[in-house]
Amino acid sequence: MRGLAVVIMIQCHVFNSLARMDVRDGGPYVLSQFIGGMAAPLFLFMAGMTMAFQMDSLERRETVAARRWLLSVRHAGYILGIAFLFRFTNWAASFPNAQTSELTKVDILNCMGLSMLVFSAASLFGHNGRLRFAVAGATAIAGLAPLVANLDWGSTPTLVREYLAASSAGGRGRFAFFPCAAYLGFGLAAGAIVRRAAAERMERLMQWSVLIGFTVVFCGQYFSNIPYSIYTKSSFWTDNPTLIFIRTGISLLLLAGSYLWTEFAAGAGWSWMQCLGKNSLMVYWVHVMLVYGTWLKPIKRTLSIPLAALAAIIVILMMIALSAIWLRWKARRALRLAAGNSQSRKGWTVPWQPRRKLG
Repeated sequence: MRGLAVVIMIQCHVFNSLARMDVRDGGPYVLSQFIGGMAAPLFLFMAGMTMAFQMDSLERRETVAARRWLLSVRHAGYILGIAFLFRFTNWAASFPNAQTSELTKVDILNCMGLSMLVFSAASLFGHNGRLRFAVAGATAIAGLAPLVANLDWGSTPTLVREYLAASSAGGRGRFAFFPCAAYLGFGLAAGAIVRRAAAERMERLMQWSVLIGFTVVFCGQYFSNIPYSIYTKSSFWTDNPTLIFIRTGISLLLLAGSYLWTEFAAGAGWSWMQCLGKNSLMVYWVHVMLVYGTWLKPIKRTLSIPLAALAAIIVILMMIALSAIWLRWKARRALRLAAGNSQSRKGWTVPWQPRRKLG
Protein backbone atom coordinates (compact mmCIF):
# COMPACT_ATOMS: atom_id res chain seq x y z
CA MET A 1 0.00 0.00 0.00
CA ARG A 2 2.86 2.36 0.77
CA GLY A 3 4.53 1.35 -2.50
CA LEU A 4 1.36 2.34 -4.35
CA ALA A 5 1.49 5.72 -2.63
CA VAL A 6 5.09 6.12 -3.81
CA VAL A 7 4.13 5.45 -7.44
CA ILE A 8 1.23 7.92 -7.23
CA MET A 9 3.53 10.53 -5.70
CA ILE A 10 6.34 10.18 -8.25
CA GLN A 11 4.12 10.51 -11.30
CA CYS A 12 2.42 13.55 -9.76
CA HIS A 13 5.72 15.30 -9.05
CA VAL A 14 7.25 14.47 -12.44
CA PHE A 15 4.25 15.85 -14.34
CA ASN A 16 4.15 18.92 -12.08
CA SER A 17 7.83 19.68 -12.60
CA LEU A 18 8.43 18.74 -16.23
CA ALA A 19 5.18 19.17 -18.19
CA ARG A 20 4.81 22.23 -20.41
CA MET A 21 2.54 25.00 -19.21
CA ASP A 22 0.32 24.84 -22.30
CA VAL A 23 -0.65 21.19 -21.64
CA ARG A 24 -1.70 21.69 -18.03
CA ASP A 25 -5.32 22.45 -18.81
CA GLY A 26 -5.82 19.13 -20.59
CA GLY A 27 -7.26 15.93 -19.19
CA PRO A 28 -4.06 13.83 -18.81
CA TYR A 29 -2.24 16.43 -16.71
CA VAL A 30 -5.28 17.21 -14.57
CA LEU A 31 -5.83 13.47 -14.05
CA SER A 32 -2.21 12.98 -12.95
CA GLN A 33 -2.56 15.72 -10.34
CA PHE A 34 -6.00 14.52 -9.23
CA ILE A 35 -4.69 11.00 -8.62
CA GLY A 36 -1.53 12.45 -7.10
CA GLY A 37 -3.66 14.14 -4.46
CA MET A 38 -4.11 10.74 -2.80
CA ALA A 39 -0.38 10.29 -2.12
CA ALA A 40 -0.19 12.46 1.01
CA PRO A 41 -3.39 11.03 2.59
CA LEU A 42 -2.08 7.52 1.97
CA PHE A 43 1.30 8.26 3.55
CA LEU A 44 -0.37 9.81 6.60
CA PHE A 45 -2.89 6.96 6.84
CA MET A 46 -0.09 4.39 6.67
CA ALA A 47 1.97 6.33 9.22
CA GLY A 48 -1.03 6.04 11.55
CA MET A 49 -1.25 2.30 10.95
CA THR A 50 2.44 1.92 11.68
CA MET A 51 1.99 3.91 14.90
CA ALA A 52 -0.83 1.55 15.91
CA PHE A 53 1.42 -1.49 15.39
CA GLN A 54 4.20 0.12 17.42
CA MET A 55 1.85 1.12 20.23
CA ASP A 56 0.45 -2.40 20.41
CA SER A 57 3.97 -3.79 20.71
CA LEU A 58 4.82 -1.19 23.36
CA GLU A 59 1.73 -2.13 25.34
CA ARG A 60 2.90 -5.74 25.46
CA ARG A 61 6.44 -4.82 26.54
CA GLU A 62 5.93 -1.73 28.68
CA THR A 63 3.34 -1.59 31.46
CA VAL A 64 3.99 2.04 32.43
CA ALA A 65 1.79 4.29 30.30
CA ALA A 66 4.03 7.33 30.69
CA ARG A 67 6.99 5.34 29.42
CA ARG A 68 5.01 4.27 26.34
CA TRP A 69 4.08 7.88 25.68
CA LEU A 70 7.69 9.07 25.94
CA LEU A 71 8.82 6.43 23.46
CA SER A 72 6.06 7.48 21.04
CA VAL A 73 7.04 11.13 21.45
CA ARG A 74 10.66 10.25 20.72
CA HIS A 75 9.65 8.53 17.49
CA ALA A 76 7.60 11.57 16.46
CA GLY A 77 10.60 13.78 17.21
CA TYR A 78 12.72 11.57 14.97
CA ILE A 79 10.31 12.14 12.07
CA LEU A 80 10.35 15.89 12.70
CA GLY A 81 14.14 15.83 12.71
CA ILE A 82 14.12 14.00 9.38
CA ALA A 83 11.67 16.60 8.04
CA PHE A 84 13.96 19.52 8.94
CA LEU A 85 17.00 17.69 7.55
CA PHE A 86 15.07 17.08 4.32
CA ARG A 87 14.25 20.77 4.02
CA PHE A 88 17.92 21.67 4.61
CA THR A 89 19.17 19.29 1.90
CA ASN A 90 16.60 20.66 -0.55
CA TRP A 91 17.75 24.17 0.25
CA ALA A 92 21.40 23.23 -0.22
CA ALA A 93 20.66 21.41 -3.48
CA SER A 94 19.04 24.56 -4.90
CA PHE A 95 22.28 26.54 -5.02
CA PRO A 96 22.95 28.99 -6.56
CA ASN A 97 19.21 29.76 -6.54
CA ALA A 98 18.57 28.67 -2.95
CA GLN A 99 15.91 30.59 -1.02
CA THR A 100 15.70 30.72 2.76
CA SER A 101 11.94 30.18 2.57
CA GLU A 102 12.73 26.59 1.53
CA LEU A 103 14.04 25.92 5.05
CA THR A 104 10.71 26.72 6.72
CA LYS A 105 8.34 25.18 4.17
CA VAL A 106 5.79 22.89 5.81
CA ASP A 107 5.92 19.66 3.83
CA ILE A 108 4.31 16.28 4.31
CA LEU A 109 7.03 15.08 6.71
CA ASN A 110 6.57 18.16 8.91
CA CYS A 111 2.84 17.50 9.08
CA MET A 112 3.45 13.82 9.77
CA GLY A 113 5.85 14.54 12.62
CA LEU A 114 3.50 17.05 14.29
CA SER A 115 0.53 14.72 13.86
CA MET A 116 2.45 11.82 15.38
CA LEU A 117 3.46 14.06 18.27
CA VAL A 118 -0.17 14.88 19.06
CA PHE A 119 -1.53 11.37 18.55
CA SER A 120 1.28 9.89 20.65
CA ALA A 121 -1.12 10.53 23.54
CA ALA A 122 -3.03 7.46 22.31
CA SER A 123 -0.27 5.30 23.78
CA LEU A 124 -1.49 6.26 27.26
CA PHE A 125 -4.60 4.12 26.73
CA GLY A 126 -5.28 0.45 26.24
CA HIS A 127 -6.42 -0.99 22.94
CA ASN A 128 -10.09 0.05 23.16
CA GLY A 129 -9.29 3.46 24.58
CA ARG A 130 -6.64 3.98 21.90
CA LEU A 131 -9.17 3.16 19.19
CA ARG A 132 -11.76 5.58 20.57
CA PHE A 133 -9.17 8.32 21.05
CA ALA A 134 -7.93 7.98 17.45
CA VAL A 135 -11.42 8.11 15.89
CA ALA A 136 -12.59 10.99 18.11
CA GLY A 137 -9.39 12.97 17.56
CA ALA A 138 -9.40 12.49 13.79
CA THR A 139 -13.08 13.44 13.52
CA ALA A 140 -12.54 16.54 15.64
CA ILE A 141 -9.55 17.65 13.57
CA ALA A 142 -11.50 17.21 10.32
CA GLY A 143 -14.53 19.02 11.73
CA LEU A 144 -12.53 21.96 13.08
CA ALA A 145 -10.45 22.47 9.93
CA PRO A 146 -12.74 25.06 8.24
CA LEU A 147 -13.04 27.02 11.49
CA VAL A 148 -9.28 27.06 12.04
CA ALA A 149 -8.60 28.02 8.42
CA ASN A 150 -10.88 31.05 8.65
CA LEU A 151 -9.76 32.35 12.03
CA ASP A 152 -8.45 35.89 12.24
CA TRP A 153 -4.81 35.02 12.74
CA GLY A 154 -3.79 38.66 12.92
CA SER A 155 -0.22 39.00 14.11
CA THR A 156 0.30 35.28 14.55
CA PRO A 157 3.63 34.23 13.01
CA THR A 158 3.19 32.96 9.46
CA LEU A 159 4.98 29.71 10.23
CA VAL A 160 2.50 28.90 13.02
CA ARG A 161 -0.42 29.37 10.66
CA GLU A 162 1.23 27.23 7.97
CA TYR A 163 1.63 24.40 10.46
CA LEU A 164 -1.93 24.63 11.77
CA ALA A 165 -4.29 26.08 9.16
CA ALA A 166 -4.94 25.09 5.57
CA SER A 167 -4.49 27.76 2.92
CA SER A 168 -6.92 28.09 0.03
CA ALA A 169 -4.31 30.09 -1.91
CA GLY A 170 -2.24 26.97 -2.67
CA GLY A 171 1.51 26.66 -2.27
CA ARG A 172 2.48 27.10 1.36
CA GLY A 173 0.04 25.79 3.92
CA ARG A 174 -0.87 22.71 1.88
CA PHE A 175 0.00 20.20 4.64
CA ALA A 176 -1.48 21.89 7.69
CA PHE A 177 -2.32 19.97 10.87
CA PHE A 178 -5.97 20.92 10.37
CA PRO A 179 -7.15 18.83 8.53
CA CYS A 180 -4.28 16.56 7.35
CA ALA A 181 -3.64 15.06 10.79
CA ALA A 182 -7.09 13.45 10.55
CA TYR A 183 -5.71 10.95 8.03
CA LEU A 184 -3.11 9.81 10.53
CA GLY A 185 -5.75 9.50 13.26
CA PHE A 186 -8.02 7.36 11.09
CA GLY A 187 -5.01 5.28 10.06
CA LEU A 188 -4.18 4.79 13.74
CA ALA A 189 -7.70 3.47 14.33
CA ALA A 190 -7.52 1.16 11.32
CA GLY A 191 -4.11 -0.11 12.39
CA ALA A 192 -5.33 -0.84 15.92
CA ILE A 193 -8.11 -3.02 14.49
CA VAL A 194 -5.92 -4.80 11.94
CA ARG A 195 -3.20 -5.47 14.52
CA ARG A 196 -5.53 -7.34 16.87
CA ALA A 197 -7.41 -9.24 14.14
CA ALA A 198 -6.84 -12.98 14.00
CA ALA A 199 -5.39 -14.34 10.77
CA GLU A 200 -8.49 -16.41 10.02
CA ARG A 201 -10.69 -13.31 10.34
CA MET A 202 -8.60 -11.02 8.15
CA GLU A 203 -10.69 -11.65 5.04
CA ARG A 204 -13.87 -10.72 6.90
CA LEU A 205 -12.15 -7.61 8.22
CA MET A 206 -11.17 -6.58 4.69
CA GLN A 207 -14.78 -7.08 3.58
CA TRP A 208 -15.83 -4.66 6.30
CA SER A 209 -13.09 -2.30 5.12
CA VAL A 210 -14.63 -2.30 1.63
CA LEU A 211 -18.15 -1.79 3.00
CA ILE A 212 -17.14 1.04 5.32
CA GLY A 213 -14.93 2.59 2.64
CA PHE A 214 -17.73 2.76 0.07
CA THR A 215 -20.17 4.07 2.67
CA VAL A 216 -17.81 6.83 3.78
CA VAL A 217 -17.04 7.83 0.19
CA PHE A 218 -20.70 7.99 -0.85
CA CYS A 219 -21.74 9.86 2.31
CA GLY A 220 -18.89 12.33 1.91
CA GLN A 221 -19.80 12.87 -1.74
CA TYR A 222 -23.48 13.39 -0.85
CA PHE A 223 -22.82 15.93 1.91
CA SER A 224 -20.30 17.80 -0.22
CA ASN A 225 -22.99 18.42 -2.87
CA ILE A 226 -25.89 19.56 -0.69
CA PRO A 227 -26.67 23.27 -1.13
CA TYR A 228 -26.21 24.22 2.51
CA SER A 229 -23.46 23.77 5.10
CA ILE A 230 -22.90 24.23 8.80
CA TYR A 231 -19.78 26.25 7.95
CA THR A 232 -20.03 29.88 6.88
CA LYS A 233 -16.95 29.46 4.71
CA SER A 234 -15.13 26.36 3.56
CA SER A 235 -13.01 25.24 0.61
CA PHE A 236 -13.65 21.67 -0.54
CA TRP A 237 -10.11 21.00 -1.75
CA THR A 238 -8.29 22.40 1.29
CA ASP A 239 -10.25 22.26 4.55
CA ASN A 240 -13.66 20.65 4.02
CA PRO A 241 -14.29 17.58 6.23
CA THR A 242 -16.15 15.80 3.43
CA LEU A 243 -12.93 15.57 1.38
CA ILE A 244 -11.15 14.08 4.41
CA PHE A 245 -13.80 11.39 4.77
CA ILE A 246 -13.86 10.67 1.03
CA ARG A 247 -10.10 10.17 0.95
CA THR A 248 -10.21 8.11 4.14
CA GLY A 249 -12.82 5.88 2.51
CA ILE A 250 -10.59 5.51 -0.55
CA SER A 251 -7.71 4.58 1.77
CA LEU A 252 -9.85 1.82 3.31
CA LEU A 253 -10.71 0.54 -0.18
CA LEU A 254 -7.03 0.54 -1.15
CA LEU A 255 -6.21 -1.25 2.09
CA ALA A 256 -8.58 -4.07 1.17
CA GLY A 257 -7.32 -4.07 -2.42
CA SER A 258 -3.70 -4.27 -1.26
CA TYR A 259 -4.54 -7.20 0.99
CA LEU A 260 -6.39 -8.94 -1.83
CA TRP A 261 -3.48 -8.48 -4.24
CA THR A 262 -0.80 -9.50 -1.75
CA GLU A 263 -2.69 -12.54 -0.47
CA PHE A 264 -4.13 -14.00 -3.66
CA ALA A 265 -2.57 -12.41 -6.76
CA ALA A 266 1.07 -11.56 -6.10
CA GLY A 267 3.67 -14.28 -6.20
CA ALA A 268 5.87 -15.28 -3.32
CA GLY A 269 8.99 -13.83 -4.91
CA TRP A 270 10.39 -10.34 -5.17
CA SER A 271 7.88 -7.50 -5.48
CA TRP A 272 8.89 -4.14 -6.95
CA MET A 273 5.90 -2.49 -5.27
CA GLN A 274 6.90 -3.77 -1.83
CA CYS A 275 10.49 -2.81 -2.60
CA LEU A 276 9.38 0.80 -3.08
CA GLY A 277 7.18 0.67 0.01
CA LYS A 278 9.98 -0.54 2.25
CA ASN A 279 12.12 2.45 1.23
CA SER A 280 9.41 5.10 0.88
CA LEU A 281 11.27 7.71 2.92
CA MET A 282 14.50 7.35 0.96
CA VAL A 283 12.62 7.32 -2.36
CA TYR A 284 10.69 10.42 -1.35
CA TRP A 285 13.90 12.20 -0.41
CA VAL A 286 15.88 11.26 -3.52
CA HIS A 287 13.19 11.72 -6.14
CA VAL A 288 12.18 15.19 -4.86
CA MET A 289 15.80 16.36 -5.06
CA LEU A 290 16.04 14.86 -8.54
CA VAL A 291 12.75 16.09 -9.99
CA TYR A 292 12.68 19.55 -8.42
CA GLY A 293 16.43 20.11 -8.10
CA THR A 294 18.87 21.70 -10.48
CA TRP A 295 19.81 18.47 -12.27
CA LEU A 296 16.69 18.49 -14.45
CA LYS A 297 16.48 22.26 -14.79
CA PRO A 298 17.13 22.24 -18.58
CA ILE A 299 13.96 20.21 -19.23
CA LYS A 300 11.68 21.64 -16.56
CA ARG A 301 8.29 22.66 -17.95
CA THR A 302 9.36 21.70 -21.48
CA LEU A 303 7.91 18.20 -21.98
CA SER A 304 4.76 17.12 -23.73
CA ILE A 305 2.34 14.74 -22.00
CA PRO A 306 3.82 11.57 -23.61
CA LEU A 307 7.37 12.63 -22.75
CA ALA A 308 6.36 13.53 -19.20
CA ALA A 309 4.76 10.08 -18.86
CA LEU A 310 7.99 8.51 -20.15
CA ALA A 311 10.00 10.58 -17.67
CA ALA A 312 7.73 9.40 -14.85
CA ILE A 313 8.31 5.77 -15.84
CA ILE A 314 12.08 6.34 -15.98
CA VAL A 315 12.13 7.96 -12.52
CA ILE A 316 10.01 5.13 -11.08
CA LEU A 317 12.42 2.54 -12.55
CA MET A 318 15.38 4.46 -11.14
CA MET A 319 13.77 4.49 -7.68
CA ILE A 320 13.02 0.75 -7.90
CA ALA A 321 16.67 0.08 -8.75
CA LEU A 322 17.85 2.33 -5.92
CA SER A 323 15.51 0.60 -3.46
CA ALA A 324 16.59 -2.87 -4.56
CA ILE A 325 20.28 -1.99 -4.21
CA TRP A 326 19.66 -0.45 -0.80
CA LEU A 327 17.71 -3.46 0.49
CA ARG A 328 20.35 -5.83 -0.81
CA TRP A 329 23.11 -3.85 0.89
CA LYS A 330 21.15 -3.84 4.16
CA ALA A 331 20.61 -7.61 3.96
CA ARG A 332 24.31 -8.27 3.38
CA ARG A 333 25.27 -5.92 6.18
CA ALA A 334 22.85 -7.67 8.54
CA LEU A 335 24.39 -11.03 7.65
CA ARG A 336 27.91 -9.73 8.30
CA LEU A 337 26.86 -8.28 11.64
CA ALA A 338 25.09 -11.49 12.60
CA ALA A 339 28.16 -13.52 11.71
CA GLY A 340 30.39 -11.18 13.70
CA ASN A 341 28.13 -11.31 16.73
CA SER A 342 27.98 -15.09 16.53
CA GLN A 343 31.77 -15.34 16.58
CA SER A 344 31.97 -12.87 19.46
CA ARG A 345 29.51 -14.89 21.53
CA LYS A 346 31.52 -18.05 20.94
CA GLY A 347 34.60 -16.21 22.16
CA TRP A 348 36.98 -17.25 19.42
CA THR A 349 38.63 -15.65 16.43
CA VAL A 350 40.25 -17.14 13.37
CA PRO A 351 43.95 -17.59 14.23
CA TRP A 352 46.56 -16.04 11.98
CA GLN A 353 48.40 -18.53 9.90
CA PRO A 354 51.65 -17.80 8.04
CA ARG A 355 51.57 -18.15 4.29
CA ARG A 356 53.28 -21.32 3.08
CA LYS A 357 56.12 -20.94 0.65
CA LEU A 358 55.44 -22.42 -2.77
CA GLY A 359 57.84 -24.94 -4.26
